Amino acid sequence: MSEKMDDQWEMIFSSSKLYQVEIMKALLEDENIPCVIVNKQDSAYIVIGEIELYVKREDVLKAKQIINQSSTLE
Repeated sequence: MSEKMDDQWEMIFSSSKLYQVEIMKALLEDENIPCVIVNKQDSAYIVIGEIELYVKREDVLKAKQIINQSSTLE
């Protein structure tokens, strides 16, 4: 990915905890939804910022449904 995200990608999930984003990415990949993690954290002393998960625009609805279902299981 370049510095500016391609218009075909949309952020659907973000967290300050990498493991949460990795779990969501694995769930989406199990459903054959391509996704990309963009880590925007700055960890000089205190970790500041979010880690974002992006999917292609055509997969946004399905991806959001999967994420919503997984969060209701917790």
